[in-house]
Amino acid sequence: MNEQATMHEPTVTPTSVGVRYGFIAGFSLIIVSLIFMLLERSTNSTLAQVLSFLILGGGIVAAYLYFKEHNHSYMSYGQGLGIGAILGSIAGVLGGVFSAIYTTFIDNTILEKAMEMEVQKMEERGLSDEQIEKAVEVAQMFSGPLAMIILSILLYTIGAFFLSLIIAAIMKRNRPEFE
Repeated sequence: MNEQATMHEPTVTPTSVGVRYGFIAGFSLIIVSLIFMLLERSTNSTLAQVLSFLILGGGIVAAYLYFKEHNHSYMSYGQGLGIGAILGSIAGVLGGVFSAIYTTFIDNTILEKAMEMEVQKMEERGLSDEQIEKAVEVAQMFSGPLAMIILSILLYTIGAFFLSLIIAAIMKRNRPEFE
């Protein structure tokens, strides 16, 4: 009986896998952000966003494979969503804290440079001075360290959850009911 009981118990939990792979994805995202910042490229560029999306998606897939490997090849849809949300939250915390530290202590001019680039883009699109001024005011409200952390957590958690909606549907494998 003991052998049979342990055969159905998962050896890892969605939380442990989400945390493990959240750290891996988070540190990978930090490396990409650091490279873009050191090259003085905008982390809001299309390339940076695509790389972040691929890292997050790759982290989710790797987490699912790990979970299934240690759970007798089974993972329910709900477990997949949980892993993805936890992974995104951890990655968001790490990314947000890194951004806050970098922009506060290492290079506090990076936000000013990014703001100047955005103002230039808005001018090229023909926005009025009043519209640009309002956009700058709104952006400045979200440029503090705490706001960076909170926004990062929200964006990565929501992004990972939406990715998980699709990836978990593809990779799920429910345990048979009458096993």
